[in-house]
Amino acid sequence: MAFSNRGVSLTVAAVLLASGTTPLAARKGKEERPASQGASAEPENPYPSTYRPYGGRPTVLRGATIFDGEGGRIDNGIVFLSDGKVTAIGGADTPIPADVVVIDAQGKYVTPGVIDIHSHLGDYPSPGVDALSDGNEATSPVTPHVWAEHSVWPQDPGFSRALANGGVTTLQILPGSANLFGGRSVTLKNVPARTMQGMKFPGAPQGLKMACGENPKRVYGSKGREPSTRMGNMAVNRQTWIKAREYQQKRAAGKDQTRDLGMETLADVLEGKIMVHNHCYRADEMANVIDMSKEFGYKVSTFHHAVESYKIADLLRDNGICSALWGDWYGFKMEAYDGIKENIPLVHKAGACAIVHSDDQDGIQRLNQEAAKALGAGRRMGIDISDEVAWTWLAINPARAMGVADRTGSLKVGKMADVVLWNGNPFSTYTRPEKVWIDGALLYDAFDPKRRPVSDFELGQIGAGDVK
Repeated sequence: MAFSNRGVSLTVAAVLLASGTTPLAARKGKEERPASQGASAEPENPYPSTYRPYGGRPTVLRGATIFDGEGGRIDNGIVFLSDGKVTAIGGADTPIPADVVVIDAQGKYVTPGVIDIHSHLGDYPSPGVDALSDGNEATSPVTPHVWAEHSVWPQDPGFSRALANGGVTTLQILPGSANLFGGRSVTLKNVPARTMQGMKFPGAPQGLKMACGENPKRVYGSKGREPSTRMGNMAVNRQTWIKAREYQQKRAAGKDQTRDLGMETLADVLEGKIMVHNHCYRADEMANVIDMSKEFGYKVSTFHHAVESYKIADLLRDNGICSALWGDWYGFKMEAYDGIKENIPLVHKAGACAIVHSDDQDGIQRLNQEAAKALGAGRRMGIDISDEVAWTWLAINPARAMGVADRTGSLKVGKMADVVLWNGNPFSTYTRPEKVWIDGALLYDAFDPKRRPVSDFELGQIGAGDVK
């Protein structure tokens, strides 16, 4: 991406040279499995993150209402950002260091950056044309060998829209849901970069995208292939896990075997290194998947879409499984028919983990409003959830489900300074981000056009007559 002001483009490289920061510098060295694991040993991290934070200035936000992302609230509070971290948070009497930028946030709100656990930005970028449709490897119902990161197009204009309009600072990019095993996900920091690796969240666990229900049976049943039924879905799933367990056991024993990229992915799931994110709508199918996970010894992190989670909220709670949900998007196919607007608050009230997600390039710009709709629906049925607690649906809950809660997802001392200053209550339709920091760097300022990242793709193309 590049920064643009009045038609003048400064490439990211030039910006970095001018500022003295180098977020795109490559990491040196790659971790590898010990050679003693046999001929099948694979590199631990063959495509490492090269992300480096942009340069920031020590900054204090003073006088705001603060939602800390874990359910806490501070009125007339202070947040201090320095060296890319949250270094202090507290009430009005919190000491403010000298020689720092002080922003008067009276009447405004400060939250952790929004985290979207389910996005396809970069893999289904704008413009939405077939040439850029790279989210589904719909050639087999079992494709755990593909990695979503290898389709990510950093120039997708959707990234900057999500930053500026939605306050999104971290997002997980998942493969599509045509397949039972769709491939590995990647977690990104929402920053301008020339490469996917320049956006890649350092050390974030990968996810495995799985899908149940209508999509796999429709895609492959229409081709006259297995699966074509829900029982076919389960049978192919189980047969694949049997093969994966055999591969994993041989790998653990150090036995020589031919490398298999798909089996490596599934073996890492069985060993707890990769988190499972399962597209699933119906309660009965989620229950089947939970039983299957116990049969083969893996853990489901999150059911995505999950419009019937309210029916089995206690089961999800007891098994420590999150639900990534929409506020009121349902009814567009049979398995989504039985959704209700109170889904999120009912899951929350049961003590289960509720998350608001997008699955959409437009919805990602309004996740705060999506959460507000669910919050209102819950209150109308008598479920009294405070604003600050509801913000956990956009912050610490997705961070935990993605395995990055030790570094982001809340405003706690020592965590990444991923912060949004909202110009009003973030659950209001009329509220927008005023400023957004990622790792303490001010990457968006509503009052400074130069602070809005603009993709090179958006800046114009060579005239058609010049193309040979």
